[in-house]
Amino acid sequence: MTEPSWVPAALGVLGLVVDIAIRVFAIVYVPINRRPQTAAAWLLAIFLIPYVGFVLFLLLGSSKLPASRRAKQTEINTYIVETTEGMERVRRDHPWPLWLDSVIELNRTLGAMPLVGGNTAELHPDYDRSIAAMAEAVDQARKWVHVEFYITSLDATTEPFFIALENARRRGVTVRLLMDHIASRGYPGYRRTRRRLTRIGVEWQLMLPVLPLRGKYQRPDLRNHRKLLVVDGLVAFTGSQNMIDRGYQRRSNRRRGLAWKDFMVRFEGPVVAGVNALFVTDWYSETDELLIRESDPVHTSDDDETIDCQVVPSGPGFDGENNLRLFNTLLYNAQERIILTSPYFVPDDSMLYAVTTAAQRGVDVQLFVSEIGDQAVVYHAQRSYYEALLRAGVRIFLYRSPTVLHAKHFTIDDEVAVIGSSNMDMRSFSLNLEISVMIRGRHFVSQLREVEQSYREASTELTLDEWLHRPFRSKVLDNVARLAAAVQ
Repeated sequence: MTEPSWVPAALGVLGLVVDIAIRVFAIVYVPINRRPQTAAAWLLAIFLIPYVGFVLFLLLGSSKLPASRRAKQTEINTYIVETTEGMERVRRDHPWPLWLDSVIELNRTLGAMPLVGGNTAELHPDYDRSIAAMAEAVDQARKWVHVEFYITSLDATTEPFFIALENARRRGVTVRLLMDHIASRGYPGYRRTRRRLTRIGVEWQLMLPVLPLRGKYQRPDLRNHRKLLVVDGLVAFTGSQNMIDRGYQRRSNRRRGLAWKDFMVRFEGPVVAGVNALFVTDWYSETDELLIRESDPVHTSDDDETIDCQVVPSGPGFDGENNLRLFNTLLYNAQERIILTSPYFVPDDSMLYAVTTAAQRGVDVQLFVSEIGDQAVVYHAQRSYYEALLRAGVRIFLYRSPTVLHAKHFTIDDEVAVIGSSNMDMRSFSLNLEISVMIRGRHFVSQLREVEQSYREASTELTLDEWLHRPFRSKVLDNVARLAAAVQ
């Protein structure tokens, strides 16, 4: 039977109507409560590839967690405000930056956590020694251990940590572990890791699972990117390092000789309760079990090298971009020196202006990034900002390959540092759950300066003239990747 002659014309008209409807919908709806650059990137995608772009927008267009998870975050915030200890131990000694009080209040308003004093910190810039230190802390556990890593994988490097968890369970210690579903399942040891955790008696859960057949689904690229370990409420570790070997178990990485360089900090003092509060929040979100805070007294130190710390949680469970607001506020208040370390530096307009404005007003601004990238789109998007940064007077240091500088921290003058899991990119600002810790203490900043100097010695400084003469092909790739990075 032949098709009526009017059918092709009708289908063409219908396709045109749908196409126009998609474009009109996009123009009206996409810009609502989105950054102009993000909205523009989505509109470009929808207009160039209407059907594919529209479907992707429906799947990925919302950067908010489900309402039930956001409600739990609000509940936990109230709990944090009511149970905080250590605020009275903040050392308001000279020199106390005049602008610091307003930054503390900003963090408290956004993330509920206060600034607490009486803390000590130990820096761990070595990958294997960091894992050994965490295993040693678990070996000292007497009551409970809370483990949360974006990527958790059993391999030869992490085996000592898993042995420590197993020994803790044999002593009767409660061990709870959270790992991000999508991130962890992408590695060869995922099934083996799960079996090992179950066998040794660890209570483990997947974070932000994408399991629609089990009724667990949210935007699939919203990820829990936090890395932390808390032991008995006395010791906490946090920073940039995942629980996996330095090469991330990738054959392609081994062929290229890639090895990650990370940075973790071991804390003692009232700040440990703040780090643990994030684990409590994430455990509650995944299990509906609200863990009661340990009633043991908070251990503090009275020596001259104690530091003041403020935990700053961020992510789509909050109304604002807590980490971005903190970072920008500190950048605008810097008077002498800013040293930034980020493996993925893809700033939004506000951060780009904060960084370049600081350089233009005479602040010594230095940025440490990797010479080589492990993620092609992010790597090229990052490079697209180098010219604007260099022209503004920012000094850029490329950490020499084949090491991937994965550390995430920065220092402001000689007074304040921020360490944690957050990259300086739009994904970490909008889509990832992150942990940052703001630290006030000249001794800590001085120690971190030594780490920064070790980066400088292993880096090559990039010049504007050298950058302007890079191949045309690279310029095209960088600028195209910049557009793709803005799609949030």
